This record gives sequence, C-alpha cells and structure tokens, in this order.
Amino acid sequence: MEEDVFGIEHHETIGMEDFEQIFGHTQLGLGVIDTYIRFLYEKLMHLSGLRQRFAFLAPFITNLGLIISKPDEVMAYVLNRFMASINSEKLFFLPFNTGNGGHWLLVAINPISEVVYFLDSLHNPVSTYEAMKKLVDTIIQVFRAQRGSQVPKSKANNITWIQVECPGQRNEVDCGFYMLQFMKEILLSNQIEIPSKYFDEFKCATYSKSKLDELKEEWCQFMIELKVV
Repeated sequence: MEEDVFGIEHHETIGMEDFEQIFGHTQLGLGVIDTYIRFLYEKLMHLSGLRQRFAFLAPFITNLGLIISKPDEVMAYVLNRFMASINSEKLFFLPFNTGNGGHWLLVAINPISEVVYFLDSLHNPVSTYEAMKKLVDTIIQVFRAQRGSQVPKSKANNITWIQVECPGQRNEVDCGFYMLQFMKEILLSNQIEIPSKYFDEFKCATYSKSKLDELKEEWCQFMIELKVV
C-alpha cells in the first residue's frame, strides 16, 4: 500500500483466511480491514478529492495491544499524521480493535476542533475503552501544544467526545463490517461533522444482509482488480 493511505508504506499479505472471513461472514481480521480501507481510499477519497478532508490511521498501529504495550510509538505515529495537516481541519478515521480477534469500532477525530466521534455497533459507552480514550485525549493535548493553540486552563482537558447513535449489530461477528460501513457512509456524506443521531440518509436500526453483502462484493471485486485472485 502506498504511503498516502496510512501515512506509512505498508505491505499486506492476503491469505485464504481473509477470503474465508468474507465468504463465511465471520469476524474480520486486519487483512480484510486494511484492504477495504485501501478500496475506500482509491475509489472514494482519491478519485473524489476527499483527501483534503479525511485521512486514515493504521489499525495495525492503533489497536489496544499496542496502545497498552507501546503507547509512545502509537502517539508518535498519530501525531505525525495530525501535524501533516496542521493548517486545515481534517477528520481522521481510527479503526480500533480491542485485540486478539476482538471487537471493532470506529473513532473519528478532528484534532483541530478537538472533537472525537465514537461509533460502536454494540452501543457501549466510551468509558468501556478507557485506555484508548486516555491516549487519544493525550495525543490531542500534545498536538494542541505543538501547534501553539491557546486554550484557557479551565478548558485544557475539555475535549469533546460525541457518541453517535449509529446502526447496531445483532450478532457477535458483524462489528468489522459495521465499522467499514460507517467509514464508507461518512465519506459518501462528505461531512467532517457527524450528527449525533447519525446521517438521515443512512439512518437505520441495523444494516440489512444486502447492505453487508454489497460491502463484501466491493472487497471481492477490488481483490480481482488487484489480481490477488
């Protein structure tokens, strides 16, 4: 993957297990997540000129395991991404995984306005993921200092977290599919401010099978274009 996708050059190996996750509709791993993000980058962001408004953070760096074991490395990576867009507001997608094949959810960060959108298809409160929230808050505060933003001491820790009322999954395996669909719909809406009640045109209690099948078909077609199959 070219450097522009995640801010660093990355090579992703696609194996039989990745196709089995799609065909068998099971819990999604990094291979599928990363390559669908590349699909979104190439088909929506790059072609539509959305790179000035949106960016991706690498899920293989921002997962819970590395946040706990190597927080300084995660912070340095995210800060570099933020600093590269220091002069314009941009929404950064942080696909977050709780580790060891765990739960996927989406964190969308506007570091300049200091607003963080939280989309969890299980509808857990953000306090469920304390380590992730603490690191994101710290990164925003460091970014604020590095760009010389003046904030009153009374508001120094007043970073806004908004839990979005997004569609909710109805089983134990759909979280990755939902997280990818959230990113796709935000890009299609072309809004860096996500309504707390979600987008009217995409609002629903849960995604239909046909909606998730569409996502899987996009992934498979993209694999064919890349000559993986």
